[in-house]
Amino acid sequence: MAKLVNKLSARKVATLTKPGRHSDGGGLYLSISPSGAASWVFMWKTAGRRREMGLGPLRDVPLVKAREKAANARQIVLEGRDPLAARNTERSQVTFGEAADALVESMSPSWRNEKHRAQWTMTLTRYCQQIRLKPVAEISTDDVLAVLEPLWRAKPETASRLRGRIERVLSFAKARGMRSGENPAQWRGHLDAILPRRPMLTRGHHKALPFQEVPAFMQRLREMEGVAPRALEFAILTAARSGEVFGLVWPELSLDDRLWVVPGPRMKGGREHRVPLTSQAIQILRQMKRLRTEESQFVFPGGKRGKPLSETSLEAVLERMEVDATPHGFRSSFRDWAGDATAFPREVAEAALAHIVGDKAERAYRRGDALEKRRKLMEAWQTYCHGKAPKPRSKKQTRA
Repeated sequence: MAKLVNKLSARKVATLTKPGRHSDGGGLYLSISPSGAASWVFMWKTAGRRREMGLGPLRDVPLVKAREKAANARQIVLEGRDPLAARNTERSQVTFGEAADALVESMSPSWRNEKHRAQWTMTLTRYCQQIRLKPVAEISTDDVLAVLEPLWRAKPETASRLRGRIERVLSFAKARGMRSGENPAQWRGHLDAILPRRPMLTRGHHKALPFQEVPAFMQRLREMEGVAPRALEFAILTAARSGEVFGLVWPELSLDDRLWVVPGPRMKGGREHRVPLTSQAIQILRQMKRLRTEESQFVFPGGKRGKPLSETSLEAVLERMEVDATPHGFRSSFRDWAGDATAFPREVAEAALAHIVGDKAERAYRRGDALEKRRKLMEAWQTYCHGKAPKPRSKKQTRA
């Protein structure tokens, strides 16, 4: 092993492009492939045979961290042990909770908003308490079933999503060398032989309250105090996705124009969406504005400073009300009402939900978003939600 160490500088590492291995000394090399990919390698000799161990890609492991890893490996060699075996032993001791947290951290940059991270973190924490401290290498089918079976019939949608997330954690752990063997959370060809198929849910796979029951529900909801009930009421009145409501910040609103403009990056489809605001929606916003503090930019702030409400806060409201529905399911309630109880055109109702209507050619010719027609639709929805059935509208009126 070379005696000289720290031959490379941070600047040199950043500018090296020549394929091959570039020594930093002490067995540490920066290896550059013909394609330009750079990674760290530690090399040592045992019983006269040269061996090597990867320390990670340059993009993830800076020079300082690579030197720390190499120093640790050199110490293991001096003790007469195998660095690869030592690393495998260390990885096998990683707990399910640590692997789950690492997966969430690695996936976060690909998610559009904080809602996804919060949902993954919540489900992999709240429902997996009994396995979080267990080494991920030892997670078995029995462990997975112990988590899923209590939820499988009571909360089938939650259980199904949880199973998929556990499967992802275990696949991630295997790819990172933390475990080996088959994935005990796999559905096809494994758990499908043990657990019954979950029942199909309502439109969109989210439990929805029948629209006929919405007025009575809204009356009860308006009697509740707190930020979460107001956020849920606002989401229902605007037929918005809960994630769009959680992330709502004051600059997106124009109360004078009675308009909420959701930027494309915050939308599921990646396109800007204009939402007409009814009088009750504006009243909720003004109420929240009176409660606004300088610490939060969010219209519906959460309990943590600078953070919005979470998905679980709206679910908790429904649980307290003992309503068997999901926050997202109210979009289905709205759509069923618009389709079954009004004469508003289908494309107007779909536009209110920010759904794409028509084929590519039709969308190319129709650039508008039917804002004023949607405003009339949302006013009718507000009237219905307040328990005052509007007079039947003819198709001629709705197209005016």
